[in-house]
Amino acid sequence: MKQETVVLDHGSGGKISHSMVSEMILPAFDNPLLATLDDGAELNIDGRRLAFSTDSYVVDPIFFPGGNIGDLAVNGTVNDIAMCGAKPLYLSVGLIIEEGFPTEDLKTILATMGEAAKKAGVMVVTGDTKVVPKGKADKIFINTSGVGVIPPGVNVSGQMAKPGDKIIVSGTIADHGVTVLSSREGLKFGSDIQTDSAPLGAMVEKIIGSGGDVHVLRDPTRGGVGTTLNEIASQSGVGMRILEDALPVKGAVAGMCELLGFDPLYLANEGKLLAIVAPEDADKVLEVIQQDEFGADAVIIGEVVAEDPGKVFLETTIGGSRIIDMLTGEQLPRIC
Repeated sequence: MKQETVVLDHGSGGKISHSMVSEMILPAFDNPLLATLDDGAELNIDGRRLAFSTDSYVVDPIFFPGGNIGDLAVNGTVNDIAMCGAKPLYLSVGLIIEEGFPTEDLKTILATMGEAAKKAGVMVVTGDTKVVPKGKADKIFINTSGVGVIPPGVNVSGQMAKPGDKIIVSGTIADHGVTVLSSREGLKFGSDIQTDSAPLGAMVEKIIGSGGDVHVLRDPTRGGVGTTLNEIASQSGVGMRILEDALPVKGAVAGMCELLGFDPLYLANEGKLLAIVAPEDADKVLEVIQQDEFGADAVIIGEVVAEDPGKVFLETTIGGSRIIDMLTGEQLPRIC
C-alpha cells in the first residue's frame, strides 16, 4: 500500500480495498478459512457445515427510495450467507448511534429491520447498542452478522469457476447505486428508480434444489458486477468474457449513468446475484431464477474461458473488446 493514511478508496471494494486486505488484513489474521475470500466463512463443527458472515452499513443517506439502512443491513448479511450456498437462520445486530438521532427515525429503521428479517426467514437473536457524542458519527451505523446451515453436498466458492461455465446475473444491475446517488444529490429524472435491496436466500435454495452444477454464487455489491467478476476470475485462475448487449440495465439507470459518467458495471447492487454454472445446466438454473420474485430479469451475460486467467473482457456491441478491470478509485462512497 502506497498511502500513509486510510482514504475513502480503501472502502470501495476495488483495487485499493483488495490491496489493504492482501497486504494488511490477511497477514494479521492468516488462516485457511479467511484466505478463501468468499462472502462468508464455511465452518465445520462436529460434521455440520455452517456459513458465517458479517458486514457493517454506513450508507448515506440512511433513507432512500425503496428502503433504508435497516433492511439494507438485514438483506446484505442474509445474502452473504446465502452466497455460501447456505440457508440463513440467525442474525446479530450492532447499532452505533450518534447523540441527538431522532427516536422516530430509529423506530422506523428497527421496524423495517424486523420486517426484512421476517421476509428473509431469519431471527435477530442478539446484538449491541452504543451511543457516541454528537459529531463523532454520522447519524447511525449498523453491523449485522449471521449464521446459516450449508446443506450436504453443496459446495460453491469463488475458487470453483471452470472454463466453459456460463455466467448468469439475476436481474438489472446498478439499481441500488443509482438510487443512493440520486437520493444523496437530490437528483430527479422523472423515473421511479429505487433500490433493489432484497433477500436472496429463497432464490439460492431454489437454485441448489434444481440439481444444477453450480460452481460460484456471489452478490455483486460494492464495486459492482465488474469488480466481482474480477475477484472470481482471480480466485479461480480463469478468464471471463461478457457480452455488452446482454447486460440488463434499466433505461433510466443507463441514462443517469451516461449523463453523470458512471459505468453500470461498477455500481453496487443489493438484491442481485451472479451464478456461475456448468454449461449443460445453465438454461435450467436460469429458468429457476427467472421464476423467483426477484429474478424475472435474469439473463446469461457471458462465459468462463481458459485464456487470460484473472482477466475479464467485455465484447462490445460494435464488435470490439475491452478489459473490464477491477474498480479503481471510489466512484460512490458510503453506498452500503
